[in-house]
Amino acid sequence: MANVPPKVSIIVPVYNVENYLTKCLDSLVNQSLSNIEILVVNDGSKDNSGKIIEEYAQRYPEKIKAFTKENGGLSDARNFGLDRAAGDYIGFVDSDDYVSETMFEEMFLLGEKHQAKMVICNIQKVDEGGKVTQKLTQLPNMAEKIALGNNFSVFSDISYFACNKLFRKELFNQRRFKKGVHFEDIQLIPQLLLECDTIAQTQNFHYQYLERTDSITKTHTEKGIDMLKAVADVENVFHESQYSHKKEELKNFQIFEGVYSFLAYLAFVKKEEIFYSMSEQLVLFMKERQIKIQDILKYSRFGKNYLLSLPLKKKIFYLLFFGGQKRLIRKLI
Repeated sequence: MANVPPKVSIIVPVYNVENYLTKCLDSLVNQSLSNIEILVVNDGSKDNSGKIIEEYAQRYPEKIKAFTKENGGLSDARNFGLDRAAGDYIGFVDSDDYVSETMFEEMFLLGEKHQAKMVICNIQKVDEGGKVTQKLTQLPNMAEKIALGNNFSVFSDISYFACNKLFRKELFNQRRFKKGVHFEDIQLIPQLLLECDTIAQTQNFHYQYLERTDSITKTHTEKGIDMLKAVADVENVFHESQYSHKKEELKNFQIFEGVYSFLAYLAFVKKEEIFYSMSEQLVLFMKERQIKIQDILKYSRFGKNYLLSLPLKKKIFYLLFFGGQKRLIRKLI
């Protein structure tokens, strides 16, 4: 019997995750969709991750394709997988997370049913004991099939994670993740969305995002500026896209990713001089795009005022920032 090409290629970049990798790979080899390939890219791990990958490749040779490369970062590992993927659809799973057994079957069938180039599912954050700590609904109150031309508010409303989406492989014909940057998802995934006419979604919480105790203390640095650069890259593609006339949605995207998401990152920057220099970059970003404070305060996400929907602590931080009270903020942080 001739080899049947896989329907879905799942790309798993791996870097020093020996404590989490088996749970991730178990959730993938047990997928209800049998016709898949799992490309596991060991990105120069120094722990036992490589051994675990080899064991799985031996146990599941028909599903797992194991690769080892020099460390090049998340984007580089994903691109490495993209260059070798044979499936009609592409999924990305981070190696410390795991997914439900039916994730890729349901999303593949939705993609086929609606001829959608992108399919989205919900995410839940889990702790190391598997307890759900937060449910992240991606597209509340929206139909299974979404025609972007009529529902383009989606462009500024959705969260641009790579990991809770399934993509038609052709979306990557001309595009790859940008190497050596942070926030590579914000940089690339909106560009892919602009290539879509139709997307599909399920309200199932298929993707389990692990909040690791060892990563909560991650330092927030000037790398946050990459977020503003990512937005600028998306703007360039937006102006050339079929949706270039949708000016309001572009402004909302700039406000959500460039202002609110950036400020959420800035709130955890400990070094004072970096905090102030990043604040200045944000002010410049807003000035260049003629984003006014009232635009930010009025911004709605999924039809609800965004600022009003936030926890009190965040509200206070944002309002003090917009009011120019940066020194007071530093005292509060």
